[in-house]
Amino acid sequence: MYNMKRRTLLKTGAASLAASSLAAPLIAQSRSLKVGAYGGYFENSFKEYVYPEFTAATGISVESVTQPNSADWLVTMQQAASAGKVPTDISLYGRDTMIKASRIGGMLAQLDLSKIPNTDNMDSYFVFEGSEGPQGVGAMSWFSAMVYNPNEVETPASWADFWDSDLFEASLGLNTIFNSGLLDITAATFFDGTETLMSNEGILAVIDKVRELKPNVALWWNAESQMEQSMKNGDVIGGQYYLDVANLMALDGFPIAATFPKEGNVQDYGSWCLSAGTEKADEAAEFMNFSSLPSTQALMSRKIGTAPLVPQSSTDLTDDEFAFVSGSPSIKPAYEAYLDNETFIKESWDKMLAEA
Repeated sequence: MYNMKRRTLLKTGAASLAASSLAAPLIAQSRSLKVGAYGGYFENSFKEYVYPEFTAATGISVESVTQPNSADWLVTMQQAASAGKVPTDISLYGRDTMIKASRIGGMLAQLDLSKIPNTDNMDSYFVFEGSEGPQGVGAMSWFSAMVYNPNEVETPASWADFWDSDLFEASLGLNTIFNSGLLDITAATFFDGTETLMSNEGILAVIDKVRELKPNVALWWNAESQMEQSMKNGDVIGGQYYLDVANLMALDGFPIAATFPKEGNVQDYGSWCLSAGTEKADEAAEFMNFSSLPSTQALMSRKIGTAPLVPQSSTDLTDDEFAFVSGSPSIKPAYEAYLDNETFIKESWDKMLAEA
């Protein structure tokens, strides 16, 4: 999904900074794990805050491996599997890529959930079941949220308010990528949600509804910076943007606020997946179990800005800390529809955007 790929904006191009283990005592090398994560700030935050806590708790050392977005990484892992190599013991995949890998076969190892009991802390939706059993454990999530200028409009109660030209004529900023969430938002607001996007007729009906929204759109953006600057300048007074970034902008004094309307905001997430062929299944299970702890989820929220996959009540996050990165309800993207019918959806979407 595009939302997962947008995390690559945090990449600085820096290579993995993991320290060499050559000088470590042999006993310290007996238990180790190679973990893939997106580079730059994202990976460095894991290396600074998460991996040391895991090592302190388990004695298992972590070698961080810089991976690109999960779609590109899947190609790398396919090539590695063909060559009989395992670049990482655990990789981070978006749900759509995880589904692809499961369908290809031979990419992901099955997980023994009896060794990962802390997954009981999270909704079963975040434990991915492949055709042969569990193959992914949720790592963290993030939201694409409704944002607005509080100096210009009152807090919208529903995404349907964006279709009101008396409130938002030629003043919205929305993502131009077909699978960036607007179809899911529209389906959840006016139709039967994900189910509507599972047929061509439903897809066209949802796109027709988006077509009605076009007079209210001032900016169709495909780069995060475009929406950021337009909100700062007042060129747009509402739209769809990333919850964590919007809240950071608000703290800096810019005229933007994020809210969870009654339909919810789009929630995307990444999962830890065990590489087929690894000999580190036990260590990987311990890492996934540690990652699923409410305390670890809260640590990632504070230090990385991701939304926890466990209830706030199970963590020590304050209301303000939780609201900074998360909220409810959530809109789940139609991952299977985008995978199974990508060409039709994209062509129909692009045609709608190209119309005068």
